[in-house]
Order: sequence, then structure tokens, then C-alpha cells
Amino acid sequence: MRLLLDTNIFLEILLGQEQATACRQILSMADTHDLFISDFSLHSIGLALFRRNRFEAFESFVVDLFVNAGVGLLTLAVVDEMTRVSRIAQRFALDFDDAYQYVLAERYGLHIVSLDADFDRTDKERQTPAQIASREMG
Repeated sequence: MRLLLDTNIFLEILLGQEQATACRQILSMADTHDLFISDFSLHSIGLALFRRNRFEAFESFVVDLFVNAGVGLLTLAVVDEMTRVSRIAQRFALDFDDAYQYVLAERYGLHIVSLDADFDRTDKERQTPAQIASREMG
């Protein structure tokens, strides 16, 4: 399965939050799934970690993600796809970041893995880390 991992999946792990274990399980599935992150998510994670002066954590994150786990980095074209982001945001009442993820998933044929229920308002089915993990075990 081709999975787009939303920003909150990584922040959950990096900040040691409640669902970190389930999110970590998704990353361990890199050998059975194609995992991707958006450039927007990468930058957002950098912002969150830099605000906390966790520069080394960001550097380790980048190496772990792209070198060790083999996660792919995807971006959208500026003109055509950014106008689509705007339309999707309006259509489904999404913030910019969620609309960006939606359009990226649509463009590359990916399933969205997120803790964010805002995706449930769209016609793309959001998967939670727990759903992916339970499917793997069952």
C-alpha cells in the first residue's frame, strides 16, 4: 500500500505523545508499504522542533526518515496544483495543510494516514495508525 504520512504522525513520535507507539509501528512497515511525507510536513516538523531548540532531533529525524526508513519526499507543482489546494480547502472546509496533503495524496495515488479527523469530511478515506497496524496483524 502507498501511504502518505501526515505531519501529526511524526510529531506524535518526536514529542512522545499518546499515540507514539502506534505511529512508530507505521514506520516499521517501510518494507511492506511505500511510505511518503510531503515537503510541507517536513518543513512543519522542522518549525516545531526548532521552536523547542531541538536541532539535533531534527537532524536525526531527517537521517532516520530518508536514509534508514527510506521514506519518499513529495511536493506539488506551484501553479496548477496550488490552485487545486485552494479549491479543495473550500470544498471540504480544510486548512491549508490538510488541503495540501489531500491534493498530494490525490496526485500520487496515496492513502492518507493521519490522526486528524478533518480528513473524514473528504471523499478520501483517512487511515489511522491503529487501523493500519490492526490490518497488518489480522
